[in-house]
Amino acid sequence: MTPVALSAVTGLLLISLFPSISLTYLAPVALAPLLVAIGREPRPGRRFLYGWIAGCVFWCGACYWIYYVLHIHGHVPAPGAAALFLGFFLVKGLHLGVFAWLAGPLLGRAWAIPAVAAAWTAVEGTHPYAGFTWLMLGNAATSMSALARLAPFTGVAGVSFALAMLNTAVALALLGRPRKHLAWVLAAPLLYLLPPLPAPASGRHAVRLVQPNIVEEEIYGSAWTPQRAREILGQFSALSLAGGSGPDLIVWPENPAPLYFYNDPLFRSYTEDIARREDAYLLFGTVAFRGEHEPLNSAVLLGPLGNEIARYDKIYLVPFGEFVPPPFGSLVEKVTREAGDFVPGDRVVVAQAGEHRIGTFICYESVFGRGVRRFVQGGAELLVNISNDGWFGRSAARDQHVLIARMRAIENRRWLLRATNTGVTAVIDPAGRVTGTLPVDRPGVLDAHFDYESGSTLYTRWVDWFWFSSCLGVLVVKGLLR
Repeated sequence: MTPVALSAVTGLLLISLFPSISLTYLAPVALAPLLVAIGREPRPGRRFLYGWIAGCVFWCGACYWIYYVLHIHGHVPAPGAAALFLGFFLVKGLHLGVFAWLAGPLLGRAWAIPAVAAAWTAVEGTHPYAGFTWLMLGNAATSMSALARLAPFTGVAGVSFALAMLNTAVALALLGRPRKHLAWVLAAPLLYLLPPLPAPASGRHAVRLVQPNIVEEEIYGSAWTPQRAREILGQFSALSLAGGSGPDLIVWPENPAPLYFYNDPLFRSYTEDIARREDAYLLFGTVAFRGEHEPLNSAVLLGPLGNEIARYDKIYLVPFGEFVPPPFGSLVEKVTREAGDFVPGDRVVVAQAGEHRIGTFICYESVFGRGVRRFVQGGAELLVNISNDGWFGRSAARDQHVLIARMRAIENRRWLLRATNTGVTAVIDPAGRVTGTLPVDRPGVLDAHFDYESGSTLYTRWVDWFWFSSCLGVLVVKGLLR
């Protein structure tokens, strides 16, 4: 195959690792075609080109739903949405181009396997700092119990590193490198010396996750009236009060409609009444305001008496969703329509719920491992992710989002509850297993059980130490090659 074709194959294989295809057993070989292409190419510019091609294919195929969000919910005309999406994956592909440029000279060395893996991990870890991040290679190993053992120690970065090592070994074998260069993979059985992930367990605390299945096009496509507000609140109330014995905690999704706890007496009355009637904590999304004109995407926890206990304001906002970057202000409407751009919160809040502590992060914040672990570092014994994945339509993005959340549960060894508007609503245990879920695109409630967990993992305490080590390793290796 030509180098360009090999590069495109890597892009396609990377797409296939994640929902909705989910051929995760291909994770140890997905990078190998690109590595073979750059291993045969002496010119740095060409290596960069091959990596960029692989990256463009991957980001285009894995995040195809971005076009839908821009066109349907951002109200960008089809040509403009296509142009913006084209720019998105052309830019995101540059990361893989940098990786290929770095990795090419390393493939001929005896220590190619750890060096290339470090280069992959270092470059992949830059995504959270570059405007948008989503799927990491290590997310593909969420259900691989041996590799996932690394996550509580290294975060997803260490899992990506291990998979990149296996890919490099396959590429070296295909390139005919000496067998002694492959000896590094003999370290793989050492994974079994790490503590296993927690065994399955049924939780002792009851939760009711509410999935209202409110259609955004209906809410925002017509005039918002007091009658429609009462209908929505009635739906939330009926779902919250349905089911068997009373739960300890009721969770609603990220705000799926223009309902304002601090400005709407009706909404406030409904929520306080539900908490009191169920004698339960009630956690829900709403819009708060800083001053008069700066909206915040917030999560509020009420106590069993209907009293407000805590509020967390979302820190990591979604580009084009909750704010529009200045260069695009005249071209794109925000997906979530407020009087002005949302502003980020300025602190992590861990809510005290009786004897226990709850950390709630909102929607897209699940992709930031360093952000989620701050809740656990602050004492959270339970993680809750409220989200409105209805903006994704019926695309693979919803399942991709769950996969990312599962890795956050493993990294921090915490139960993680997900309440969403249209799905996927789920309960995830500290080993990343989905122990309960609801059908998507249907209203319903998930009555399930969970546990509060104490203690902290090495990753929780030291966060991105493994990524920083990989970056340092790449700098040292590049210095040695001069």
